[in-house]
Amino acid sequence: MTEENKTPKNKWSRILRKKWFFPAVYLTVAALLLSLVVWYQNLDNQMNQSQEEPDTEDYTPVEHDREAKPVMDQQEIIQRPVENMDQAEIVTKYYDYDADQKEQENALVVFNNRYYQSTGIDIAADDGETFDVQASLSGKVTEVKEDPLMGNKVTLTHENGVTTHYASLGKVNVSAEDQVEQGDVLGTAGESLFGKDNGTHVHFEIRKDEEAVNPETFFNQPVSALDEVMTDDEKSEEEEENTDSDKNEKNAESDDSKKSEESSKEENESDKSDESSDQSDKTDKEEPSNDEEKTEKPDAEGENPTDSPSTSDNQ
Repeated sequence: MTEENKTPKNKWSRILRKKWFFPAVYLTVAALLLSLVVWYQNLDNQMNQSQEEPDTEDYTPVEHDREAKPVMDQQEIIQRPVENMDQAEIVTKYYDYDADQKEQENALVVFNNRYYQSTGIDIAADDGETFDVQASLSGKVTEVKEDPLMGNKVTLTHENGVTTHYASLGKVNVSAEDQVEQGDVLGTAGESLFGKDNGTHVHFEIRKDEEAVNPETFFNQPVSALDEVMTDDEKSEEEEENTDSDKNEKNAESDDSKKSEESSKEENESDKSDESSDQSDKTDKEEPSNDEEKTEKPDAEGENPTDSPSTSDNQ
């Protein structure tokens, strides 16, 4: 029995005597401590994240009274009223006072042996056939009528005082109060009495605050470009302001020149007065010498009578 009990102790004593035993124990304990530290840190981080995350289940977005509008709708690009401009041409241009003589001649319309300035453009197909007329901009149909001179006419109203007009139509596919999008077919090209020389065509106009503008200038431009258009009244007011400013500048210059002339005249007059005063001083200085001569002459003449008696007495 004593031998059996001594064998385990001998085994443990042998193990304890090994050089690697205590380092292995130290490493095991260190690994356990390190794992505990890592586990505690992960647990702390999970608790902090759970506290920072909001409760998305109870979140309700704030609704605004106004509906959001896309930005592109506000910056719509002005398009031509014809789908394929390669198969069409502008037969009558907009009459521009700043254009050259040839373009102005192409912008005149002859009717009843009289010439009229075109307030828009006339577009016709190369083959002379009819074609679809499209909306240049999105808007509301405010007028559909049959004009005795211009034929069937459709007017669209847009934002910021912009209107587009489509005349000399054959068929009309829209009615008043309709909402149309850009590119919708409004009708087909037709003929009119006013533009009978152009045959089948469409007359197209763009107006800003009831003032006609050159459509060719604003094709492929945003609608906001029309805000820079000045009416005839605004142009006349600006010209009047410029003329008034020019007049004021000229008047100021003339006043300055007058003042300078007056000052120069005053200087000349002062110089003349100084010269006259100098001359008067000189004359005043010369006058006493003449008087002295006059007083001396009588004395000389008076001496002669006294001398004459003496000569007579001697005789």
